[in-house]
Amino acid sequence: MTLPSPRSSPKHVRVRGAASRPGRKPRPLDIEGIYQRVLGAILEHQLPPGTQLVEERLASVFGVSRTKIRQALARLAHDSVVTNVPNRGAFVSSPTVEEAREVFAARRVIEPSLVERVARSATAAQIARLREHVALESAARAAGDKRSIIRLSGDFHQIIAETAGNAFLARTMRELETLTCLVIILYDAPNVPSCPYHEHSDITDAIEAHDADRAAALMLEHLNHVEGSLDLKQAAAGDIDLEAVFA
Repeated sequence: MTLPSPRSSPKHVRVRGAASRPGRKPRPLDIEGIYQRVLGAILEHQLPPGTQLVEERLASVFGVSRTKIRQALARLAHDSVVTNVPNRGAFVSSPTVEEAREVFAARRVIEPSLVERVARSATAAQIARLREHVALESAARAAGDKRSIIRLSGDFHQIIAETAGNAFLARTMRELETLTCLVIILYDAPNVPSCPYHEHSDITDAIEAHDADRAAALMLEHLNHVEGSLDLKQAAAGDIDLEAVFA
């Protein structure tokens, strides 16, 4: 899937510079740490699609060289989370409406099969892990913690992919889940939950009952609900203070 260039996208927003705060020096991170911090900020809706990731700003914020920033951004670009535009720099990728539909189409092909496999072979320990995760989701919803809800909702699907035991599909799901987050950031309809609260619990029930057909049907219904909750006309925009995001 070819991600759109911010050059032609009206969703492009540029990061606003921010002066460093006196007396506060960020703790240096390695490339993996920078990658995880930027990815986390994207997945938690702090850096919307189209945001320019200016190397100099990030190097100042993290207290590292531009070389480290460039390497971390290259990894994010490899994962389709960032788009590198020649002579312009790196931008958080902005999936189009067509690409958003393609992401969900791919998930509908992959995830029912994965959850069928998990339902047939899940151990007590694996089911317990899913139960614990669903409980964390419920706690985040009760607390109104939107950032945690977004992260945990995606993690549920990743746990299922990993539990299925296919490393290649688990990597594919990680990329699709990240792209789904970008899609939700761009097209989330106001006041409509993108992930119905009870559906992960229902899927876990089917897995615990080792009902593979029901688990697959529920997963397909769940993905349709998530896609159906999106307003595929809406686009995110804003002025992002990079230092505030990573403070």
